[in-house]
Amino acid sequence: MRVAELASETDFDGWRAAARAFRTAGVPPGEAVFRVHGEMQTDLFTVESSSNPAVQASVLPDGGHSRSLQSPPLGGGSAAKPREAGQFSVPRAFVDLAQMVVLHRSADRFDLLYRLLWRLEDDPNLLKVVSDPDMADARERAKNVSRASHKMKAFVRFRQVNDGGQERWVAWFEPAHRVVEMTAPFFVRRFANLDWTILTPDGTAAWDGEALTFGAAASRDQAPQEDEIEEFWKTYYASTFNPARLKTKTMQGEMPKRYWKNLPEAALIPELVARAEVRMDTMVAAEPSLPNPRLEKAIPRAARADLPPEGIVPADLPELALAVQACRRCPLWRDATQGVAGEGPLRAELMIVGEQPGDQEDLAGHPFVGPAGRVLDAALEEAGIERARVFVTNAVKHFKHEPRGKRRLHKTPTAGEVTACRWWLDHERGLVRPKVVLALGATAALGVLGRKVAVTRERGMPIALEDGATAMITVHPSYLLRLPDEAAKAAERRRFVEDLKSAKALL
Repeated sequence: MRVAELASETDFDGWRAAARAFRTAGVPPGEAVFRVHGEMQTDLFTVESSSNPAVQASVLPDGGHSRSLQSPPLGGGSAAKPREAGQFSVPRAFVDLAQMVVLHRSADRFDLLYRLLWRLEDDPNLLKVVSDPDMADARERAKNVSRASHKMKAFVRFRQVNDGGQERWVAWFEPAHRVVEMTAPFFVRRFANLDWTILTPDGTAAWDGEALTFGAAASRDQAPQEDEIEEFWKTYYASTFNPARLKTKTMQGEMPKRYWKNLPEAALIPELVARAEVRMDTMVAAEPSLPNPRLEKAIPRAARADLPPEGIVPADLPELALAVQACRRCPLWRDATQGVAGEGPLRAELMIVGEQPGDQEDLAGHPFVGPAGRVLDAALEEAGIERARVFVTNAVKHFKHEPRGKRRLHKTPTAGEVTACRWWLDHERGLVRPKVVLALGATAALGVLGRKVAVTRERGMPIALEDGATAMITVHPSYLLRLPDEAAKAAERRRFVEDLKSAKALL
């Protein structure tokens, strides 16, 4: 009999060193014993020397039974020859598996791992044999450890305490297996800016904002029982409990009852479950809520009976504004909140055409209400033009953008998208019949003229249109916002105001 004493219940390095020494010396599984330091002797016979047999059996927490250590070793006889040190190696996958199994609470986990280690020389493909009883046992224990770590991440509940005037967060948790050290780095990443401590019967983990440390086992009475935030959390949990989606067995599978005693919200579960059917009946009987008026405009054409049929020319501006919501002439409608048609007097003498709605215009449903719109308003006032007497619109009616985090950044429409949307701009011009059409930027000029232009070359020049109106091109107000140099920005703004005055002179 050979006995190895380990430093702790999770001493993987100690087990590995002892198991390597045993395997090198040819000690078979039935004669190798691994015992944790300070652990009480529970064998029927006290192990004093290699001449005494070891008899040990245990029942696993998950319902499985261990093998007896006095059973004959699998894959090798008890009279194995000693080997030279360093001659035996194992796959990395076995090391990874063993590190997980060591964290299991079963008493015979070290013996199971040594039995597998012993067999690996004669069967190097043992790890791939899913039907092998020892391998199936080891993988199941590793799965239980992984599940315990996942539950710890999900069910640790911190409570706020004042430690000498310093804010600290403390939690009590009882993991199914010894996963505190394995799981603690997750909480470091998740709550890096907080000072916290997790107390468990196996040990403690503490983070002070700089270092993660581990300490001795704790008891539940060392943890705070409640804090002022707890009622807010329970209110939130109750408000998000959906009775129509209640599946009690599934819920208990994901949130086992063994964890309920340490979860503040668990006290609400019996009542929420009991009232689920009544609440669901109340929800079904309730009147449907009205849709958001802003989003209601963007409902697909098939669901809107009041939209004009495709291809029918709108009779007036309100009908055109409604019909824009059903436009599918290009793909831009898919990512926009809604279409944004032009606004202004029916017989406005001046029509100002921009590029497309921006982020704020897309949400509000009105043209030129964002930063560029405010620049335009100020310039119109300085040029002596009343905004209320101008019809403002865009060459493209839907907001083209790309997501960047929580922001939506503008993207310039393609020539094909501008051409597809020109149908709407032409009908707006036909209804309004302006004398002067001022295009702000190259995209707007493409929509008005049907050709690409160089703004710097044709800026401020009157251009005759086929319907008798006169077009003029200038820069877009957003161009002024993008100029980094204040002197250049002031000069360009003065020139922009002069362009507006020139457009007014053409009326």
